[in-house]
Amino acid sequence: MSLERTYHGVRVVDLSENIAGPLACLILADLGADVVKVEPPGTGEATRRLPPRWGDDSTVFLALNRNKRSAAVDLRTPAGRAAVARIARGADVVVQSFRPGVAERLGVGFERIAEVSPQVVYCSVSAFGEGALGRRLSGYDALIQAFTGIMEMTGDPEGRPARAAPSAVDLSTGLWAAVGIMAALAGRPYAPGAQRVEAALVDSGFFLLAHQIMGYLGTGSHPHRLGSAAPSTAPYEEFRTADGAVMVAAATDRLFGRLCTVLELPGLAGDPRFRRVADRVAHRAELAALIEQRLRGAPSAWWLERIAAAGVPVAPVQSLAAALAHPVTAERGIVRDAAEGRIPGLRQLRLPFDTGAACAVRQPPALGEHTEEILTEAGLSPREIDRLRPSTAREGTARPR
Repeated sequence: MSLERTYHGVRVVDLSENIAGPLACLILADLGADVVKVEPPGTGEATRRLPPRWGDDSTVFLALNRNKRSAAVDLRTPAGRAAVARIARGADVVVQSFRPGVAERLGVGFERIAEVSPQVVYCSVSAFGEGALGRRLSGYDALIQAFTGIMEMTGDPEGRPARAAPSAVDLSTGLWAAVGIMAALAGRPYAPGAQRVEAALVDSGFFLLAHQIMGYLGTGSHPHRLGSAAPSTAPYEEFRTADGAVMVAAATDRLFGRLCTVLELPGLAGDPRFRRVADRVAHRAELAALIEQRLRGAPSAWWLERIAAAGVPVAPVQSLAAALAHPVTAERGIVRDAAEGRIPGLRQLRLPFDTGAACAVRQPPALGEHTEEILTEAGLSPREIDRLRPSTAREGTARPR
């Protein structure tokens, strides 16, 4: 299936920063859309300044901004606002992640953009939404994890709450924003006129807890911190071996029986404490201690081979470096070479669905790399572009929040 031209001819103006909005625009860019990233001059969008760095570039920015063009325009000036309105004229999609109310003050709110692009899909990304309460609150991924209860139920039982290492809330919000944009684009024949799409981090955070929330609504209970274990079945957790650790997911009675056989612990399957899933959950700690005692007798590789051969789901607990070096990672083509450009040897993570693109992706742009090109396409004359230069060249311009 070839998808790399799905949105060919679609024009997207990316006014967003950080992770969620840029990811939504990246998805459209990888699928063929022309994405123009408008950034404040001098500093660029927020993630350009974050460590770690690949040479002079932030790896966070590099992860989310390939296949885009960059225009450095100062939205704080009347000339800059007029220029962005020209860039947005006729755009199919505009994505912004300013705090609620800021886009309107900068002249890039929904009403203004709809004037210059009557069929636009206008996507706003925020932390807590645009309601009377939510619009007053700022937030990032970690704050949403804390607010929604994700942190409270993550970590070791006797430890402190822990933040999930991936920016799961930001990334899922970007996915939901992309889904909303795609749905709005598909619905254009049936909903003429400008359309609004809203993606809020808090909504995504709660949806990540979909089955935990259903459990709470149905029973009044919710999972507590269990480390690597699952609240609804056992054994389903990490166990130490002689030289490391493995993750075992014997979620059903049938799989548990197979695990007992390969571990040469047949008595466990018939033990009243462990006979059914509910029994094993109730006696999780006792079961885990018996299994780990057995697994500590041999190295991880020995157990991985035998447990997998028995048909029980198992995986190594390994470092990021080891995961990237694994043959399955290469087989899946997870990491691919970017096209040649300003960053030698740049590699990129493909989208989790394969677009079918045969050629390497374009490198993320330098700040303002395409400013003159984009402004010329928007119909600005050389004289008008020259008038913008003192503003776009000014150092230290802060992004309004």
